Amino acid sequence: MSHAALDAGRFDLSSQNLTLGAPASLLSRVLVIIGVVLLIVSGMMAWGTDDLAMVSKSYLVSFMWILAISLGGLFFTFVQHLTHAGWSVAVRRPAEVLAANLAWIWIFFLPIVFMWLRGDLDALFIWADMEHLRAHNPEEADVVAKKEAYLNTGFFFTRAVAYFVTWAILGTFFYRMSLKQDSEGGSRITDLLQKVSAPAALLFGLTVTFAAFDWLMSLSPAWFSTIFGVYFFAGTCTAGFSAMILICVYIQRSGRMKGLITSEHYQDLGKLLFAFGMVFWAYIGFSQYMLIWYGNIPEETGWFLSRQVGDWSLLSLALLAGHFIIPFLCLISRWPKRYPLFLMVGAVWMIIFAWLDLYWLVMPVIPEDVYTATSYTEFADAHENASTHLSTPINWSLFLGMACCYFGITLGRLRRHPLLPERDPRLKESLSFENI
Repeated sequence: MSHAALDAGRFDLSSQNLTLGAPASLLSRVLVIIGVVLLIVSGMMAWGTDDLAMVSKSYLVSFMWILAISLGGLFFTFVQHLTHAGWSVAVRRPAEVLAANLAWIWIFFLPIVFMWLRGDLDALFIWADMEHLRAHNPEEADVVAKKEAYLNTGFFFTRAVAYFVTWAILGTFFYRMSLKQDSEGGSRITDLLQKVSAPAALLFGLTVTFAAFDWLMSLSPAWFSTIFGVYFFAGTCTAGFSAMILICVYIQRSGRMKGLITSEHYQDLGKLLFAFGMVFWAYIGFSQYMLIWYGNIPEETGWFLSRQVGDWSLLSLALLAGHFIIPFLCLISRWPKRYPLFLMVGAVWMIIFAWLDLYWLVMPVIPEDVYTATSYTEFADAHENASTHLSTPINWSLFLGMACCYFGITLGRLRRHPLLPERDPRLKESLSFENI
């Protein structure tokens, strides 16, 4: 569709309105510099600590957080093509850029590879050193030994390569095809992307599920939950949709995309965040908890019990309130989703709680006294001194460092091309979209 096919008086499709200016370029550089400095400071703090397990887990939390943002962007992108959605064309470019970040995000996985090369991987994944595990917890070692065909370092990193290659190909493909359509026009690329989206959805589901098993669930290798991958997927929706809202609000606050992204688009983005990031997340989380609680099998309940004693119980309650109850009440009505600044506050809230959710999944450490406990009282006493480490500076320096680097690079990429797919055949439908 050419610009001439649209109402020139109603929609401003000039290059000035569709391209971020110099302030965005400056902000991008500043964010990357701040991020690199914070990561260097984090490295210095890590060098001076003896608790490699805590540091490596903290790093994993923030890595999985930026990964979740990109995966959420990829999910949004191919679902819009798969369903032939027209409303979302005006807000799809930010999601495409988030998905395109999957081409380089593997760089942040390299410290985990270096841990393996140094022989320290067991500080993060205890199954990486079976001899040590047998010496300290022979019962758990017997269970983990049965999974050794899957949980071994060679196969672990082979799968990691497969995940990153798949995500990089998918993210880059959707992004580049969208850019190609900006110059080519027509419906050929639209039809192609719709056809590719079905197999992309299958690959996405498989890789996200097994990546969650490998990098999160295997932190407690004797424990398992078949719904765990779906729970992580819900977290990618929370992080990805929140990031999209923040980017859209920033673009318009910068004086760009005036009249192109409207309250109608924000309302639908808010609906997606509400449905997937809150309701679906709570539904999957409750389903997982309820099934394990009802079964009451010690091998399964221990994982949740570790998060229900000591300071972890407070974080669990905070997660329930902050990730579901409070935002649910704030966004259940129609009007809050139509106000960009209100929705932006909600998106900031949710993207932080997406990080806290990953922190809750990764960080709890089971004290060795737990394995000799013969009652719940002894179990709780063993956890009483187990700290959440939430106030530890390196947690926040890693979080802020990765966040600054990630959004700085994202902003820089957004500057290079138009802020919406300007020759998508469904652009007119998107710009004229109204909720009924």
